[in-house]
Amino acid sequence: MPVYALAAALEIAGCFAVWSWWRGASALWLIPAALALTGFAWALALTPPTHAGRSFAAYGGVYIATSLVWMWVVEGARPDWADLLGAGLALAGAAVILWMPRG
Repeated sequence: MPVYALAAALEIAGCFAVWSWWRGASALWLIPAALALTGFAWALALTPPTHAGRSFAAYGGVYIATSLVWMWVVEGARPDWADLLGAGLALAGAAVILWMPRG
């Protein structure tokens, strides 16, 4: 799942840069936004499932957990028990999608 975490971090960073620009920061924020979002697409394309939809679905769980880490580390807002429970459930769902045997 490390490539999913990398993709999530890049997507969140890129979207945060656009969000910052939209709220009045310099238009120069769009440069790292474009680079990060390009890196996100590249990283997600490296994921192992043979079907894009399955890869994107599993990525969703990792994205949720990574978003909470971003909220804590970058924004200084500590996740509460409901955040952690939700992220745990999302990661459990991602694990089922990725690793359950298929017939």
